Amino acid sequence: MGTRRTLRRGMMPLLALAGLLGVLLLAWQPSASALTPRHYDELEFPALRDIEIPAYERYELPNGLVVYLLEDHELPLVSGSATFRTGARFEPADKVGLANLTGDAMRLGGTTRLDADSLNQQLEQRAASIETGIDLSEGSANFSALSEDTAAVFELFADVVQRPAFADDKIDLLKRQYSGGIARRNDDPDGITSREFRKLVYGADSPYARTVEYATLAAISQEDIEQFYQASIRPEHTILGIVGDFDSAQMKQWIADYFGEWQGVGEALEDTLPAVEQAKAGVFMVSQPQLTQSYVELGHLGGQLNYPDHAALAVMNEVMNGFSGRLFNEVRSRQGLAYSVYAYWAPRYDHPGLFIGGGQTRSEATVPFIQSTLAEITRIRTTSITDVELAQAKDAVLNSFVFNFQSPGQTLARLIRYEYYGYPQDFVFQFQDQVREATAAQVQAAAQARLNPEQLVILVVGNPAEIQPGLDALAPNTTVTPIDITIPQPQA
Repeated sequence: MGTRRTLRRGMMPLLALAGLLGVLLLAWQPSASALTPRHYDELEFPALRDIEIPAYERYELPNGLVVYLLEDHELPLVSGSATFRTGARFEPADKVGLANLTGDAMRLGGTTRLDADSLNQQLEQRAASIETGIDLSEGSANFSALSEDTAAVFELFADVVQRPAFADDKIDLLKRQYSGGIARRNDDPDGITSREFRKLVYGADSPYARTVEYATLAAISQEDIEQFYQASIRPEHTILGIVGDFDSAQMKQWIADYFGEWQGVGEALEDTLPAVEQAKAGVFMVSQPQLTQSYVELGHLGGQLNYPDHAALAVMNEVMNGFSGRLFNEVRSRQGLAYSVYAYWAPRYDHPGLFIGGGQTRSEATVPFIQSTLAEITRIRTTSITDVELAQAKDAVLNSFVFNFQSPGQTLARLIRYEYYGYPQDFVFQFQDQVREATAAQVQAAAQARLNPEQLVILVVGNPAEIQPGLDALAPNTTVTPIDITIPQPQA
């Protein structure tokens, strides 16, 4: 009984508070205007803010290392990146996978001063991270730390960059992981479609499309990894960027202490860019009888970001794609032919990218889906876009581009990328101005110049028995070329 009376007494203030809240809620009556929904045309939004480049400093060390510093004291964090002039496109053709393996092993194997376990422990104790990697066209090493731990983590970061151990056991582990990826690479239809499409456009032996195989992986030795590292990771081929809560004078001293004596070893990487030309055109099929839908990619070789009509093509992309784009409205919504559909110009900084379209559709709708997508590509070339489409597309490009500069870290990364690929530092502002000035005639002219139906590769991954009509119905005299995706097995 005593306990029950205590509970009741404890509940009395709560009941009183609940009653008071009820009275207040009844007394408050929202105005009629607050409850009246407004049409979206009546909503008012502030003007889009201009992109602003925060104050930063750029300088070079005597050994050729380029440094960017950008202070940002909003949070007690510091992050940094080293961008290396290297990439998988420079690795030997018989050792595909060497660049990726080198990039992963730089961090995984620890350093000559700290083994992997000790390095991991020191980072974990500080809630810090260091990551490395090498992709198709560049290498990178990154760190993040609390500002109070910057000195200790930056020293570890310099150690990873300059003195990786490339431990045998870690290299063996990575090779096993890569081998597992090879064995599973045909499990994902999306992956098959993307991989084989690039091979058809660039050529199976092109550095921009070739894939790691058991044989190329087995050919890579620890000595190969060390040589590729020495040729690639050098101060004169590195851009170091630091952003966050630090004092620039102190950071300069740390950079001088930890990177000032760094020198390259041996010969530098031969970094002449590989030649690029389109390998094939036509209709191709990867038979996957277990699939109940078709995965489609179509397109051809594309271009670069520094093309004079890049802004017009970016506007064209918005007209074609997205929830308000022509493809979504026509192919997906009106005709109901696709789960997803797209077609866009995808340029690269220093080599030709792709014009790529496609999507996923029911097996029996494969041919109508391809025909409808091709019809929209033809229409963007032959018919001028409307004033409404132009205005909406320009707004979409400009509005979305701002989100690439939301933080000082994003801005610094963009500046480093422009320097790495030889673009002017004001490229972003040039692009914005060109988008604002783009006309419907310029968009159509760019589409006519850059989209070439005669060069199209059309690739379908699906069940040929369920694709009715067959792919040979796409055009008179169409020849459908089968693609063999059998994985070459390792030699005994």
